[in-house]
Amino acid sequence: MNVAQWLLTLASLGLVLLGLVLVAAFMIYGERRILALLQDRLGPNRAGPFGLLQPIADILKLISKETFVPPFADRMVYTIAPIIVPLTVLLSFIVVPVSEDWWLADLNIALLYVLALSSLRVYGLILGGWSSNSKYPLLGGLRSAAQMISYELPMGLALVGVVMLSGSFSLKEIVAAQTLPFIVLQPLGFIIFLVCGIAETNRLPFDLPEAENELAAGYNTEYGGIQFAFFYLGEYLGILLIATLVTLLFLGGWHGPWLPGVVWFSLKTLALIFLFFWLRTSLPRLRYDQLMDFGWKVMLPASLINLLMTAGLGLFWMEN
Repeated sequence: MNVAQWLLTLASLGLVLLGLVLVAAFMIYGERRILALLQDRLGPNRAGPFGLLQPIADILKLISKETFVPPFADRMVYTIAPIIVPLTVLLSFIVVPVSEDWWLADLNIALLYVLALSSLRVYGLILGGWSSNSKYPLLGGLRSAAQMISYELPMGLALVGVVMLSGSFSLKEIVAAQTLPFIVLQPLGFIIFLVCGIAETNRLPFDLPEAENELAAGYNTEYGGIQFAFFYLGEYLGILLIATLVTLLFLGGWHGPWLPGVVWFSLKTLALIFLFFWLRTSLPRLRYDQLMDFGWKVMLPASLINLLMTAGLGLFWMEN
C-alpha cells in the first residue's frame, strides 16, 4: 500500500470510530426516552430540543471531571482496564459489513475473530474489579468471569448451525447464503444467541456484575469521570455489536424488498436495540445462582440439541 492508501484507510477508520461513538451516545439518549415512555415519565428534555443535546452534555461532564485513582488501587492496571472494554468491541466492527458494498475488511474467519474479541472484552471488567482493591468491585469482576464462561460456550455452539448452513465464517458470505433468513431454519439457535448476547453485554436481567442493590455498582464502583465513561461506552457498543451480529447471522442482513440494503440493515438493528431497552424496563434481575443454572442447565443443553438437529437434518437433506 502506498502513502495515499494508508491515509485513506486511516481516515476511514477514524470516521467509523467517530460514528460508532456518536451512535453509542445517542443510544443512551434513546434508551432514556424509551424507558421514560414505557414508565410514563418525561425523560431528558432540557438540553436542546427534545433533550437531543443531553448525550453531548453527559460527554462533556465526564471528560471535564478530574481523573482520580484511589490510593489503595493498582494504578497501572486500574488505568488500562476501562480502555480494554470499548477497544475490543471497536476492533470487532472492522469485519462487520453494513451492506454488500459497505465494509472495512472481509476476513474469511470474521466470525471467529469477533468471538475471540468478545472473550477478551471480559478481561477489562475482571482487571477493573481486581485492580480497584475493593470488595464489591472484586465480586463484580469475578461474576463477569463466571458469566462469560457460562454463556460464551452456548453462544459459540449456537453459531455452528449457521456456519454449517452457510459453509463459511465470513459475515458477508453468511449474509449472501440467506436466501431464506436463518431465523426460519435456526429458530432455536437464534433464541440461544440472542439470550447469550444479552448476558454477554451484562444487560438486564443478566446485569449481575453491576447489581446496584447487591454490589453498589460492581466492577466500576471505584471509577468515575472519563474512565467510567469508557466502561459505559463499551456496554452500549456491545449492545450495538450484538444487534448487528443477530441481524447479519439470522435476519438476512441487508436483504429485503424495495428499500436499499443499508436501510434494511439499520431497521433490523434498531428493532433489536429497542428489544434490549424494552427488556430493561420489563424484567426483574435474576438471582446469581439462577443465572448460572440457566447458563449451564438450560442454554448449554439447548445449544447442543440445536447442533445435533442441524447436523442430522443436514445429513438427511444430503442423502435425499
